[in-house]
Amino acid sequence: MIRNTLIAITIATAAFAAVPAIAPAEEGKTTMERQAIKPEPARSGHVEANGVNYYYEVHGKGEPLLLLHGGLGTLDMFGPVLPALAAGREVIAVDLHGHGRTRLGDREIDLIDIGDDLAVVIEELGYEKVDVLGYSFGGGAGFRLAVQHPEMVRRLALVSAGFAQDGFYPEMLPQQAQVGAGMAEMMKDTPMYQSYAAVAPDVSEFPKLLDNMGALMRKPYNWAEDVKTLKMPVMLVFGDSDMYRPEHIVAFYQLLGGGLRDAGWMRENMSQNRLAIIPNRTHYDIFFGPEIVATVQPFLNGETDVKSWADHVEEGR
Repeated sequence: MIRNTLIAITIATAAFAAVPAIAPAEEGKTTMERQAIKPEPARSGHVEANGVNYYYEVHGKGEPLLLLHGGLGTLDMFGPVLPALAAGREVIAVDLHGHGRTRLGDREIDLIDIGDDLAVVIEELGYEKVDVLGYSFGGGAGFRLAVQHPEMVRRLALVSAGFAQDGFYPEMLPQQAQVGAGMAEMMKDTPMYQSYAAVAPDVSEFPKLLDNMGALMRKPYNWAEDVKTLKMPVMLVFGDSDMYRPEHIVAFYQLLGGGLRDAGWMRENMSQNRLAIIPNRTHYDIFFGPEIVATVQPFLNGETDVKSWADHVEEGR
């Protein structure tokens, strides 16, 4: 019971859902077989940024989209939806600091630092401006990139990511405090560890990664004032049964200028920002559901025009 509770805590706080649950057809497959869902990249490699050697892959062609995974995951966790994202996009997927093929090293994991690192990665890969899609921990990294380097982000889509520590349900906070190296041994038969071990350059760093992620989650934060500085279009996406309180989700959207008044007959009062609540999704399965692509693609493509009631009436004449 204690073992299962601790594993659930790790999933809940580090925000990496078990990839085996992606679809019934995938049940019974090994971790390596599941990761094989992800197509081969057009190119891949490493970029050094502030002492961290980030692994990246590029998939597809089109407008650049920076894709950022959740905590204790890797870029491979997007395998089920990556082909759809890359169908009309040049997707730059990155293994974040200490995750997957990017070594942890001696530097602490810090989202503000990672935000600066990602700016270096983008520049070194030859991009001036990118759209960003980040899930959970990756959403936090994308948010910090947009706050600290707004000139590099055209549009920002945050999936199941909050702006303050009190956005979580309160019972989760003491659970988060327990995450650390002591959980490493009992996690060796979980998808989190198996996915990490499949690609990590030094598997022995896993306990240290847990310590770092636990330390990160124990730090109080509230980035409400930073939210207000964002000028690019932002989309928030959550599940209707997410790990974030509904009140926090609404507050996030309102900080962005949305949900403050009626849109108006001709949509004249609409915010440039968007909020999506996906039904029948939780924090732990939202990132690989096919709904996520259909939800974020129109926003990332800048598709904002819709027909009015008057348009429909006119067409019917």
